[in-house]
Amino acid sequence: MPQLPRNKPKQVSLFPGPSRITDMMLGAAIFGGSNGNSGTAYWEAGVGVESEIAQLRRGDLDALSSLLTRYQNRLYRYLLRMVRQPAEAEDLFQQTWLRVAEKIHSYDQRRNFEAWLFTLARNLAIDHLRRVRPESLDEPIGGEAFGGSGETAAARLVSHETPALDRVLARERSNRLADAMELLPVIQREVLTLRFEEEMKLEEIAEILGAPLSTVKTRLRRGLEHLRGNLESRFPGESWQ
Repeated sequence: MPQLPRNKPKQVSLFPGPSRITDMMLGAAIFGGSNGNSGTAYWEAGVGVESEIAQLRRGDLDALSSLLTRYQNRLYRYLLRMVRQPAEAEDLFQQTWLRVAEKIHSYDQRRNFEAWLFTLARNLAIDHLRRVRPESLDEPIGGEAFGGSGETAAARLVSHETPALDRVLARERSNRLADAMELLPVIQREVLTLRFEEEMKLEEIAEILGAPLSTVKTRLRRGLEHLRGNLESRFPGESWQ
């Protein structure tokens, strides 16, 4: 298995020793908005990714570190949404980057790298769910997540600094949204995550899922309907439009 050089910074190492990868993700906010990047910044980011991919294909593991740093928050957040357990998401996160290192020479550069990366992560997550929790992926999931403590990923992933009262209110609403998301079937939860948290286009989601665009639209619509229904039933009197 390829590994990063030992002298790499801890925050971008595939195997950061006693420091858990989840600690690196605490800055990623659940249901966070866009960063407001300009078109120029987006173009520069694309050029940077292409350069890093080319370097990785030549065997430069520094490029793998750069790619990991670029995508670590978003990829871990997606996996956490899929499997709902931080330790399992961490393991899948590591497996995904090992899979990237193994398969980078078979990566078709005409494809969107981000979609390819998330496809690798999704395949690993689906295989994991089928192995450890063989219930149907399109069935709602009951029970308390994260050990029944009532604390969800959203409660631990803090958003941008805001006034104290606004922060409390925003956290309460995020907690409710996250709790309602936990009850959705996996196939709906992942579409909502990719569309609204990762802000991907429907076409990109279809590529990741390997599904027709019409299927993605159907899952998105049904997921939103179920999410709204969960929220309205659990918190009557509040607006969730």
